[in-house]
Amino acid sequence: MERLKTAFFRHHPDEPLILHRKELMNKKYPFAALRDAVVESQFNEELLGLLRSWDYVVITVVMDKLEHKNRYHVWRYDPYHYCLRVLVERFVLWLRAREEVGDVMAESRQGREDRRLKDSFARVYAGGTEFIPPSEFEERLTSSQLKVKPKANNIAGLQLADLIAHPSFRGALARKNRQGLPANFGGQIAAILEACKYNRSPGGQIEGWGRKWLP
Repeated sequence: MERLKTAFFRHHPDEPLILHRKELMNKKYPFAALRDAVVESQFNEELLGLLRSWDYVVITVVMDKLEHKNRYHVWRYDPYHYCLRVLVERFVLWLRAREEVGDVMAESRQGREDRRLKDSFARVYAGGTEFIPPSEFEERLTSSQLKVKPKANNIAGLQLADLIAHPSFRGALARKNRQGLPANFGGQIAAILEACKYNRSPGGQIEGWGRKWLP
């Protein structure tokens, strides 16, 4: 990722450039080099190649908040908490299948949103779920506290998540509506995720394993 930044933009480790999907799409500073169509094409090709070759697994959870509200007039979970709960639960199941332990980090949104996210994680860790007891969260996760870091810290995983989150959402929406993937750059990213990056069942099923639509 650092080599990609150095190849196309003014990037120095002492003053790191942070990859951000919206700024890349808008070709704003410090990504103004992408206004050149040739450079943009080369960058896109290089990025797609890296998204194929990097070693990572994707679990995406999408919530239709309006449908959630309409379906559950009385519901014990805050939608925000419920979405994080389902995501962390699937991560722990992934760790269990490999007999591994793992850590959880989220991008900071500052203030109240960070506190809300940390509180939601703490409740999941302490209380478990219908499918996973608290003891397994303790066994599989390396900390009872959610790590929350700003993107400015130049953490590769947070930048990767930012690059693929929206394409993954658009792909999930298309599949729910029984449509093909979008015919744009985000659709190409979604195709890579479907081909080799989503978590899946032993039989190769993505839905419910690497991609979950709520409710």
